[in-house]
Amino acid sequence: MTSPSLRVWAVPGIGEVRPGDDLAKLIAAAAPDLADGDVLLVTSKIVSKAEGRVVRATDREAAVDAETVRVVARRGTLRIVENRQGLVMAAAGVDASNTPAGTVLLLPADPDASARALRRGLHEELGVDVGVVVTDTFGRPWRAGLTDVAIGAAGVRVLDDLRGRTDAHGNPLHATVVAVADELAAAGDLVKGKAEGLPVAVVRGLAHHVGPAGGQDAQGARALVRDAADDMFRLGTSEAVREAVTLRRTVRSFTDEPVDGGAVRRAVAAAVTAPAPHHTTPWRFVLLESESSRLRLLDAMREAWIADLRRDGRSPESIARRVRRGDVLRNAPYLAVPCLVMDGAHHYGDARRDAAEREMFTVAAGAGVQNFLVALAGERLGSAWVSSTMFCREVVREVLSLPADWDPMGAVAVGHPAAPAPPRPPRTAEAFVEVR
Repeated sequence: MTSPSLRVWAVPGIGEVRPGDDLAKLIAAAAPDLADGDVLLVTSKIVSKAEGRVVRATDREAAVDAETVRVVARRGTLRIVENRQGLVMAAAGVDASNTPAGTVLLLPADPDASARALRRGLHEELGVDVGVVVTDTFGRPWRAGLTDVAIGAAGVRVLDDLRGRTDAHGNPLHATVVAVADELAAAGDLVKGKAEGLPVAVVRGLAHHVGPAGGQDAQGARALVRDAADDMFRLGTSEAVREAVTLRRTVRSFTDEPVDGGAVRRAVAAAVTAPAPHHTTPWRFVLLESESSRLRLLDAMREAWIADLRRDGRSPESIARRVRRGDVLRNAPYLAVPCLVMDGAHHYGDARRDAAEREMFTVAAGAGVQNFLVALAGERLGSAWVSSTMFCREVVREVLSLPADWDPMGAVAVGHPAAPAPPRPPRTAEAFVEVR
């Protein structure tokens, strides 16, 4: 049995590429010995140049702004962004090297389309069926250094899905999907180098990853970009905090999907980092994870509300309408009752100062609940903070067997949102700021 092997070499003689050049003709002239099943690795710079993606830009940052769809992370002047091509990379892929002063290079507008065009052109020029990978240089999370990855592909199996197969020991593979196109791009980078003026490389020996002549390209390099819903590392730290704050919405309709108690406890861990007076910890969270505990509390609260409303002389219709407002709690699959505890509060014996002391602790409780709600949003859980327990604190303490000095500060309905949140009305900071 012959061991698998491959060859990787750089293609000399490409020369300077200019807007309007036929890249397939240039490569065919420099590499006339290309064979069926070869994989051509082409640096995106020469694709961009041939496609006229050289633009005047005295300010590179303005060009980065124009190509940016979403800022992923920012540290000083360095920006990791999602660009128009859906790629997450530094500076949106805008490059000021190997281009005349006063200009910058943008990535190809559609790298997969560029790869398909180049593949067709090489077939016309040389009669061969090759795979094409358009490459660019990326940094990677958790890893130092740069490597080339695929940003466009044609005729190449970009992902080799091994799930459902078994390893050499017969163990089933559940998560193994090999990024073949990225591995090819990195192999090509080893021979192309970054400063040797060799923008094209060839890999021979992996014809089983190349599609048949005249076949349709099943997927391009776009398939390598992880969907937002599956991307656990979509944002930098400060950006993730800001997005979680923005995601925090009052959700009043939930699905039946169970809530992970571990996610709620992680949110509690975030809640108790809030500021508090005198180095105290004035928060307690009562988690109602069983349906029986939730219904027992909500039934008792409803009876207390109805009794209060009757004493106020409300009509049966008015009472029914007001009680229905508590349905958000009844329909939620999980409830949390945040409580204020005044342990460590100072007692001055002066009504004004004692009232201010309580206000400080109440503000700290609110800060803790806000942390809790934001952390729940970060866990992709919806929530609604409802003040109802504050109108029948004695009932809540009795039903939940809470100490007399625990003050219920509302209840938080928690669950998976039943529908996307509607657009939030725009608010600008200036409308809420006074500068002195």
